[in-house]
Amino acid sequence: MIGLRHFCREDAETVRSKTVPEMHPDEVERMIADWNAGVFEGRYFEMFAVTKDGRIVGSASVAERSQSAVSFGIEIFPEEQGKGIAPEAMRLLSEQAKEKGYRAVLDQVRTDNAASIRLHEKAGFESDGYAYRNRRGHEVVLYLKLLY
Repeated sequence: MIGLRHFCREDAETVRSKTVPEMHPDEVERMIADWNAGVFEGRYFEMFAVTKDGRIVGSASVAERSQSAVSFGIEIFPEEQGKGIAPEAMRLLSEQAKEKGYRAVLDQVRTDNAASIRLHEKAGFESDGYAYRNRRGHEVVLYLKLLY
């Protein structure tokens, strides 16, 4: 069973080893504390551990973009990819966003990320297909989905 839960201090070594091996464990614990604050740059933000049968298999975030829209970020560990985890995590994030009163999801998807493009299209997101460079210099396309 796939689930979402907040990270805790006991997850620090998993986070460090899977995503930021160069970070000191104390830094990872501080990062987890920041994630659990529920706010980033003055806006709603939550980071979740994606779990499968109680094991952490990735992470997922929901971040406010406007009063009515959020964006999602999903990262499934490489050894767990292709097992249907990301679509379920996206569904759970959608429920979370709707419960918070958001009405839309607006995601930037890199044009070289075929898996994310497929994920968004299968989940019913729409795109005008217009590619542009984001502030990090990556070529991206916007995907939109209403949360009714």
